[in-house]
Amino acid sequence: MSATPQKNRVSRRLLAATAGLVTVGALVAAMPAGADDRGHGPRSRTVDVQLLSFNDLHGNLEPPAGSAGTVSETQADGTVKSVPAGGVEYLATSLRTARKGNPYSVTAAGGDMVGASPLLSGLFHDEPTIEALNGLDLDVTAVGNHEFDEGATELARLQNGGCHPVEGCYEKGKEFEGADFPYLAANVTDEKTGKPVLKPYTVWKKNGVRIGFIGVTLEGTPNIVTANGVKGLEFHDEIETVNKYAKELDRQGVKSIVALIHEGGAPASSSYNYDCDSPGAGDGISGPITDIAKGITPKVDALVTGHTHQAYVCTVPDPSGSPRMVTSASSFGKVYTDTTLTYDRRTKDIVRTSVESANHVVSRDQAKATDMTALITRWNTLAAPIAGRPQGYISADIDGRGSTAPEKPLGNLIADAQLEGLAPADKGGAVVAFMNPGGIRSDLVYSASGGEGDGVVTYGEAFTVQPFTNMMNVVDLTGAQLVTALQQQVSGSNEASPKILQVSKGLTYTLDMTKSGAGRVVADTVRLNGEAIDPAKTYRVAMNEFLAGGGDGFAALGQGTNKLVGASDLDLFNAYLAAHSTASAPLAPPATDRITLVR
Repeated sequence: MSATPQKNRVSRRLLAATAGLVTVGALVAAMPAGADDRGHGPRSRTVDVQLLSFNDLHGNLEPPAGSAGTVSETQADGTVKSVPAGGVEYLATSLRTARKGNPYSVTAAGGDMVGASPLLSGLFHDEPTIEALNGLDLDVTAVGNHEFDEGATELARLQNGGCHPVEGCYEKGKEFEGADFPYLAANVTDEKTGKPVLKPYTVWKKNGVRIGFIGVTLEGTPNIVTANGVKGLEFHDEIETVNKYAKELDRQGVKSIVALIHEGGAPASSSYNYDCDSPGAGDGISGPITDIAKGITPKVDALVTGHTHQAYVCTVPDPSGSPRMVTSASSFGKVYTDTTLTYDRRTKDIVRTSVESANHVVSRDQAKATDMTALITRWNTLAAPIAGRPQGYISADIDGRGSTAPEKPLGNLIADAQLEGLAPADKGGAVVAFMNPGGIRSDLVYSASGGEGDGVVTYGEAFTVQPFTNMMNVVDLTGAQLVTALQQQVSGSNEASPKILQVSKGLTYTLDMTKSGAGRVVADTVRLNGEAIDPAKTYRVAMNEFLAGGGDGFAALGQGTNKLVGASDLDLFNAYLAAHSTASAPLAPPATDRITLVR
């Protein structure tokens, strides 16, 4: 595969079938490719196929700012170092360098390539990211939940091309061409026809080598995407779907199969180079992907995963007890996985005991890919009139996405902005505001991102923090429903992986993580402006439309009545920055003293 990224669309659609297998921790060294693969000599029985993979790019074309743009690396002495990483200029260089000397190389992704994107991509409905992925020679990807943020029709446009139905073409005389690679959505069907909305699988072929790729997103996608985004769609069980299509591929004689699954796990360490097969195979990883991996048919040879934004290379036993690679490459293009699959020409299958895999940092110390630099410059020029407008001023970094604490400084700032904007009687009369942590997509960083100067928050930076432009809702909830909502942060579907709401000033409570389930929220400590919550009293509660629809497992928030629709979350955020900061009096990071944490 050449170092330059252009393949014609026809050849790319043929190649698209095999992109994406990431495997875990080296088991046994793979056998070398036969001499015939370089054009001469006897034909070897086996050939090494290189699988490069990544996941959860989320339109991060430029290097992510602040702590969101670093990965943790464990050093030889056991200390952990924070390493700057990511940016498609560097990702392109990393992938092209990795492909050198590997005539059989396929690149695959685990979903969420777009959605929740910074302004550079999000402002243009992620056309820049699809263009970049074409240039990266991506061969195939699964859909993720964020591919459905704007609905199935918009996803089909990203696949097939055509200018935006409302905003039209962004560059005069130039129509958006769509993705050169197939998006796979095996477990997403049209509720009327029962048919997949996109291809369920594809087969990559080269010189008689055939590898099938099946792509699925998590079954729970409707719980974490706005209702309009999944309207008319049904999402099916990941295991049943992959097994169904693995059987279909097997009947077609395709014995080598990789599953691209937009669902993931939680390794015991956040370091990208952590050995999650220690002390035994798969011992260092937990979460939904472990049960999925244990249920997927042995016909599948490796799993490339995503969604949790973690980095891991693990072996999890398949239903027959045989070890099988399960990989994930962090997020935002900061890491890629390089997996060697040894293909046996006689059996047409992967020699599992010869699978090697490792994660690699997309370092910013290497040369930038000039075509990606040109792409970023072109789109930045189009975005500049909007992106560079100052919105406010900060005195220091305000951590959001990069914070691992349950209560985040930026979460408090966002919730306060929502409360202030919706507290007036004619705006909803809100007395408290809730913000979902997953909706905070970045940090606010003090250092200038361009020529605006340190401490200046631009529209582009604010957009990157809150890219969904959710409309705000104010609803009536009883005190009992309010407390139940807080308990749902740590119980039900959120018990294993809590989703701690960010709360506006005045709401306080104790979160006791030594307890289990709903008991983690100490009910008699929940207070608003110093007064205990009255279970029978009605409170006006502000939240974005996603939470107001019961998203993220917060069914109680979906029970609100007397709804008033307000401004967008981004508009309220920018208005708050403008009202509370000046160049001479910048906004300081808010204190995190609303949730008392007991561990």
